[in-house]
Amino acid sequence: MMTIRQALDKSVALMKSSQIESPKMKSRLLMQYVLKCTRQHLIVYDNKQISKEQEKTFFEYVAKMKRGTPLQHITHTQEFMKLSFFVNEDVLIPRHDTECLVEEVIAISKKLNALTFLDLCTGSGAIAVSLAKYIPNSKVTAIDISSKALKIAKRNAKSNEVEKQITFLQSDLFEKLSNERFDVIVSNPPYVKRDVMKKLDKTVKEEPSIALDGGYDGLDFYRRIIPDAYQFLRSKGYLCMEIGYDQKEDVMDLIKKQDKFMNIYCKKDLFDKDRVVCAKLL
Repeated sequence: MMTIRQALDKSVALMKSSQIESPKMKSRLLMQYVLKCTRQHLIVYDNKQISKEQEKTFFEYVAKMKRGTPLQHITHTQEFMKLSFFVNEDVLIPRHDTECLVEEVIAISKKLNALTFLDLCTGSGAIAVSLAKYIPNSKVTAIDISSKALKIAKRNAKSNEVEKQITFLQSDLFEKLSNERFDVIVSNPPYVKRDVMKKLDKTVKEEPSIALDGGYDGLDFYRRIIPDAYQFLRSKGYLCMEIGYDQKEDVMDLIKKQDKFMNIYCKKDLFDKDRVVCAKLL
């Protein structure tokens, strides 16, 4: 039988041979999942032997990751905004890049005392749940075209104890919305260019293409969201969207052409890449 340390060392070597990023961290998280223990437990008891069954399960998961399965599809967990989210192959795995979008919307809400939010393309519900959790008395409408994604989003709202603040709606963007108006419309839409889709890392290809594919130039969803957004915003309300690192000028131009917004600006993510575009309704 192997000790925790021996199993981790072997896993790291196997992952490195497949060019898997952050092999130490991913090996540790896998082991925590298999043993149902904390990081501290692994450190303190690294000389403790694991059972044959645990060893077998652990290395089956390592083999899955080598074949391209994302870690989060094995553990079904992803942290976002210090909250825990259930994820599977039906939703995009929340990225930490998107946290700067949520943080900007929270900052806007404090400035405007904004309490009503529309989250388009909600996916796992990461944005909607985070806004509901961190903005007291907020009400969020979360929309997605995928019934499977909405099922996951509802699960995450419940596990994070904000299900009473969020209304879920299956809709193709604004299609099934009534005459409601919101203080802020927020969205992390699909924005990957069609030719880039073919070159994505094998782990990303395991995620739903419907949540990634932004059309030929990656701008399909912005062309649909931006012209209609004003109809669903309150006076002086904000439109806030995540963008690809090279889409700042294109998205800002699409907003400018509408002549309905002012104070258009872009925020960078933690890696100093353009990531969020916001605009205020005239």
